[in-house]
Amino acid sequence: MSRITVLGALRLGIMSLLWMTSVEAAWSQLPVKVQTPTNTKARGLLEKAQQQVKERDFIKAIETLNQLNEKFPSFGEAYLLKGSLSKAIGDNRGALAAYRDGLSKVPLDASHASEYQLLGDLALSYGEYQTALDAYKQLLKVAPKTQKNLAKSQRQLLTCEFALNAMKNPVGEAPVALTSPLNSFKFQYFPALTADNRFLLFTGRPASSSGEDLYVSRQNKDGSLGAPVPISPAINSSYNEGAGSISGDGKTLVFASCDRPKAIGNCDLYISRRTGNNWSAPVNLGTNVNSTEWDSQPSLSADGRTLYFTSTRRGGQGQEDIYVSTLKPDGTWSGAQNVGTPVNTAGKDMAPFIHASGTTLYYVTDGLVGMGGLDVFRCEQNAAGKWGEPRNLGFPLNTFENEASLFITSDNQKGFCSRSRASDEPAAGSRMVRERPVELFSFTVPPPVKARESSTYTQGRVFDANTKKPLKAEVKLYDLDTDVLTQFVTSDPEYGDYTVVLNEGHHYAMYAAADKYLLKSLSFDYSDQHTFDPQALDIYLEPVRSGRSVVLNNLFFDTNKYELKSRSRTELNRLIEFLQQYRDVQIEVSGYTDNVGTPEANIQLSQRRAQSVVEYLSSHGISANRLRSKGYGENRALAPNDTEAHRRLNRRIELHIL
Repeated sequence: MSRITVLGALRLGIMSLLWMTSVEAAWSQLPVKVQTPTNTKARGLLEKAQQQVKERDFIKAIETLNQLNEKFPSFGEAYLLKGSLSKAIGDNRGALAAYRDGLSKVPLDASHASEYQLLGDLALSYGEYQTALDAYKQLLKVAPKTQKNLAKSQRQLLTCEFALNAMKNPVGEAPVALTSPLNSFKFQYFPALTADNRFLLFTGRPASSSGEDLYVSRQNKDGSLGAPVPISPAINSSYNEGAGSISGDGKTLVFASCDRPKAIGNCDLYISRRTGNNWSAPVNLGTNVNSTEWDSQPSLSADGRTLYFTSTRRGGQGQEDIYVSTLKPDGTWSGAQNVGTPVNTAGKDMAPFIHASGTTLYYVTDGLVGMGGLDVFRCEQNAAGKWGEPRNLGFPLNTFENEASLFITSDNQKGFCSRSRASDEPAAGSRMVRERPVELFSFTVPPPVKARESSTYTQGRVFDANTKKPLKAEVKLYDLDTDVLTQFVTSDPEYGDYTVVLNEGHHYAMYAAADKYLLKSLSFDYSDQHTFDPQALDIYLEPVRSGRSVVLNNLFFDTNKYELKSRSRTELNRLIEFLQQYRDVQIEVSGYTDNVGTPEANIQLSQRRAQSVVEYLSSHGISANRLRSKGYGENRALAPNDTEAHRRLNRRIELHIL
């Protein structure tokens, strides 16, 4: 017998014992609240029900109480007795109906405070908000200040008010279950996609007895998703592997696994990296990330260098809190830090998802007023790196049930989530807890739910310009307005492929660099774009060798001016780093213009612009003996000067190896 089966049998035995004990304990308290009926038949039926409970014939007891209700419908206490017995045996639907009927037939009195509280909680658990709201209001009228869970009921009242208003003002359309070949398992959850939407990663359990494994569905040519397959034998094992997160380029995977040998806690986070088509053996992320408690539900940033996750470690604000760790230059992860308020609350804060843009965080919590249970909230990061106040996503993305993880594509168009599929509750008196299947859903993202910034991507391959063989290169993306490194990925050493995510509204400099190769400079200006489509861009790197040149695409001058604009500092600083790495290299900074103006003026302008670059380099520690400048004016044009786009290509600064 497998370990899961043994635990299941043990759990079932314990549940059965607790179930019988709870029924008897609940019934033993019931007669205290009930006035003995004066009617002989009513009294006889009540005594019969009591005897049936003593004989553990609970279904018969409820049937007897049903007879009592039918023949003496004004005897409200009998309904309340049936409600208590129904709840004790797990028939919550029956308990809800019985409490609702019974409380409508008895006087509003403090002796029924517990029943009002139970009615409110049961109604809320089924999304019957008006019934719950009325029950909580009645409770607050009669309950003594010492009433247990009174503060919780006061908050549940706010939940009902919020939910009723949210349902009157829905945000978008309800999610729809994914069609075949997806949702072929009994349980599938925690969806995550690569930036180009080509791969859908999720946790799957084919049957109730199955352990958790990671599966991948690949996008077909028509845009549909193909049949899911196990991610890799290097990842899936006899242990549970679940709650996976994948970087935007699909090369870094972090997932949770429990009870593995040499684990730090009962559930730890593990990392694996893909080279070519092969995943590496998972490695525990270590004590900087994992604790001796439960660590799970990871979410990676697009470049795979920032990790959000859920933990129950000590020192948090609730039982579950969200933490963050970043990959340091030496390849180790920083000590995990609690994200803090206002994200984390005194309740359960779980299942974080950081959008590809890096500016919007989604997560589920029951620590804020919502629709009941765990709701999905979103919050935005400001320029100082602080998270703003969480905002409920509203109905129908949030419902009365516990919501699970949520994922929104980089372009903000499509969302994915997992939800329990409706199924019949176990029959009254059943000792089994029926597991509801969990499916993957998708939805069109309404504007209020979208991340603050939409993203696109550029992807391609990096090659040696001479041999045309793929190269492993560092690809870094900088925001030119802030000179901040926003992404850092590595191209695949076997295929040379890379993917970098770009956010709308920004002007970026991108650099590809490999050992003994010239730095490649590229520019992406989305600060005022009309189109924001993905780009395919292969990169060819030139060896660091005499006679080789590269265009510096992120140096900026005003028209007919030679002073470097402030946003040029990103390119200049990368150039300094290159020259510090290759200390024997001597360079010429070459200036070029278009054909607007006289040839003489263009020679002079290009010379002054090239000299401005040399002066900056020499003033920042690069020996002047290694530097030359020369202006070529409108000579050596890269394109005909017949359009503005072509003239822009010709107005350039080049780095030439001497």
